[in-house]
Order: sequence, then C-alpha cells, then structure tokens
Amino acid sequence: MKPEEDLAAFIRSSFRSVWSFEIVLLLKSQAGRWTHDDIVSALRGSDLIVSQSIENLTMAGLVDVDAEGRIGYTPVNTSTAELMDRAQRLYESRADHVRRLIVSQNVSSLRAFANAFRLRDE
Repeated sequence: MKPEEDLAAFIRSSFRSVWSFEIVLLLKSQAGRWTHDDIVSALRGSDLIVSQSIENLTMAGLVDVDAEGRIGYTPVNTSTAELMDRAQRLYESRADHVRRLIVSQNVSSLRAFANAFRLRDE
C-alpha cells in the first residue's frame, strides 16, 4: 500500500465525523487530560456528538478515558501515533481533502444501507 493510501485508509477508518478529528487535534495539542464538559465547551459541540466521538476514538486506539472520566490523547502504538501526526500535517495543508475522506466513509455506508432496500427487477 502506498503511503498516501495507508493514510487515507487510516483517516476513513478512525474518524466517523470531522468532530472526532477535531477532538483528537484538541487533545493532541494540549498535554494532559480533559473532562467531557471541557471538550464540549472548547469545541462548542453537543454532549451527544462528543460522547459518540470519544467512544469511537477509544475503539480506534487514539484516546483513552481514565478512572475519573478524564480523556487524553493516547495512541495505542507508535504506528498509530505516526499516522495521526501525518493526518494532522495533511489537515493543516489540505483540510478539505481530509474532510472529504471522513465524509466519504459515511456516504459509502449510507449508500450500502440504502441499496440493501432497493427493489430490483428479476
């Protein structure tokens, strides 16, 4: 797999929304741990979006939640950390491209779901 392809695959598989990507960037930029409410306030997001994003990012191996419920950027391994660094650099230079990669995953899933209910002539 080409380096650009592995980065695109990482972005598509790790982030279900641009909000998720923004949360990781926030946590990554500020060492330490954040409360759920601090993230909601900093990004002016909703409780639901932040909760869903944290859950997805935890499963993706990018963040963890400690016993007190505080959230931190903690990549599961060096490969994941390197991919996130590359994704951040790409976002800094081509934010629209990264957004399209994230949204394209959702569009593909929606299209597959919709196609499952299409009536076909046989």
